[in-house]
Amino acid sequence: MKKNWLIAASAALTLVSGTGSAFAADLKGSTADSVTYTNNGEAVAPSVPAVNIDGSLYLPFRAISEATGKYVDWDEFRSRVSLTDKPALTGKYKLNAPDLAKGVKMGIGSSLTHLPGDPDNVFYTTADRGPNGEVDVKGTMVRTFPLADYTPTIYKIEIKDGQINILDQFPLKLNGINPATGKANISGLPNIKGRDEAPFDANAEKELAYDPYGLDVEGLAYNPKDDTFWISDEYGPSLVHVKRDGTLIERIVPKGWAAQVSTPLVPARETLPAVYNKLRQNRGAEAVGITPDGRYMFMAMQSPLRNPSKESDNSRQLRIVKFNLQTLEPVAEFAYLTEDAKTFNGLKQADIVISDLVVVDENTLLIDERDKNAGDKAQLKRIYSIDLSNATNILGKYDDTKAAGKTLEQMSPAELKGQNILPPSKRTLLDLVPFKYPYEKVEGVSLVNGNTLVIVNDNDFGVDSSSPENGTELWTFKLPYTIK
Repeated sequence: MKKNWLIAASAALTLVSGTGSAFAADLKGSTADSVTYTNNGEAVAPSVPAVNIDGSLYLPFRAISEATGKYVDWDEFRSRVSLTDKPALTGKYKLNAPDLAKGVKMGIGSSLTHLPGDPDNVFYTTADRGPNGEVDVKGTMVRTFPLADYTPTIYKIEIKDGQINILDQFPLKLNGINPATGKANISGLPNIKGRDEAPFDANAEKELAYDPYGLDVEGLAYNPKDDTFWISDEYGPSLVHVKRDGTLIERIVPKGWAAQVSTPLVPARETLPAVYNKLRQNRGAEAVGITPDGRYMFMAMQSPLRNPSKESDNSRQLRIVKFNLQTLEPVAEFAYLTEDAKTFNGLKQADIVISDLVVVDENTLLIDERDKNAGDKAQLKRIYSIDLSNATNILGKYDDTKAAGKTLEQMSPAELKGQNILPPSKRTLLDLVPFKYPYEKVEGVSLVNGNTLVIVNDNDFGVDSSSPENGTELWTFKLPYTIK
C-alpha cells in the first residue's frame, strides 16, 4: 500500500574527509517499497524505503546513510543534515590495581588529557572526590565518605599490552597547611555547610568537617603556555589552576562565592556569573579544555542550572563558558542543546548530562554526552563534534527573565528560535551503544593526532556497585578521517 511521506530532500551535498552536510527542503512523495539496495556489493536494508517524487527516486538520508555505515545528525536550527563515517574500535585496556579498602576499588577516569610531545600511549587523568556513597537513614539519603582522608590526585598513565599502568601521581596540595586535614593535602570533602551535601562517615552516623579547599575533580586540561593544569570542580562550580606537582594556585568561582568560605591559600577569582551559584548539587563544572595555543579555556556544566528553580532540571540547555586565559574573564557563553529524552525509551531529560570535553580549536569542541544507564540499558553514550563559529554568545543575557520573559533553562527549542539563539551545531563522532559499552560513566575523552579517539570510564571506586563491570577501562578508536 502506498503511503504519503514528507521527507527532507537534499538540495546540496558535499563529502569531505569522511564528513558531509546537506541543507534540506520539504517535498512530498509516495514510498517505493520494492526497491532493494547494496553497499560495496553487500545487501543492505534501509529502515524506511525510498520515495518516488514525480518519477524520480529519492533515498531518505538517514536510512541510506545508516545502512552504509555513517552517522546521521539533523540540525533543526540550521535545517542541515550531517553525515560522518563511523570509527573502528582498536584497543581495550584495563586498570589492575589493589583495592583501596574492603569494598573500595582503585579508580581513575573522571578525566583524560594527552599532553603535546608525550608518547601517543601516555595520558593524564584524575579520579573524582574519592569513594562516596549514599545510605538511607530513616527515609533520608545521607552522603557517606568511607575514606574521608582520600586525597584527589592527578595520575600519569600509560596504556600497553591491554593494561593501564600508573606511571606517576601528584596528590593535590596547598602551599601551606590545610586546617581541614592538618597537612598540605586537600580532601574531596565539600566546601560550604548548608549549600553542599552534608558529609558523613562510612556508617552515616557522624557528620564530617567541611574542607574549604576540597575538590570534586571532574575535568583536566593542560595549558602549554605556562606548563600547568586546570581542573574543573563540581562543588563550586569552579575551575582550579594547578602546578604540575599538584599545588593549587588559584580558583575561578561564581560571584558571591568567596563570601561563603575563606580560602586564603588559594585566591578565589570571582569571574563566573553569579547565576552559576544556582547549580544542582553534584552537577557542577564537569569538563574543562584549553585551546592548543593556550589563549582560551572552555568549561561545561554537567546539568542545567536550577534557574530559577529545580523545575529546570529537565531543561535541555547546558551552559558552556569560554574564558580568556590571560584575564580569567569569561568572553562568551553558549547554550548547548542536549538530545531530546522523548526520542528514547523511558529516558529522563534530567539524566542526560555532559561528562567531558576536548578543545580542538577556538571553534571546535568534542563533547561527551551520555545518559545515566549502563550496559544493555544504555541508550545515549556519544561523543559529538560541536561547532561554535556561528553559535550565539548569550553571556549575561538570559540569566534572569528580563530579556525574554524566561531564563535560558526555562526555554523550549522553539523559544530559543524565537529569541534567535543558535546552539552549537553537533555531529556524532562515536556512538558507544552499538559497541555494547558496559559502563555508565564515560567521563574521560582525549584526541591523539587528530584521528585517535580515546575514552575512559569513572567507576566511582566500585562503591555501592553490584555490577561485575565496575573497574576502570580505557578504549581507543581510529577515526577514518583527521580532525584538525
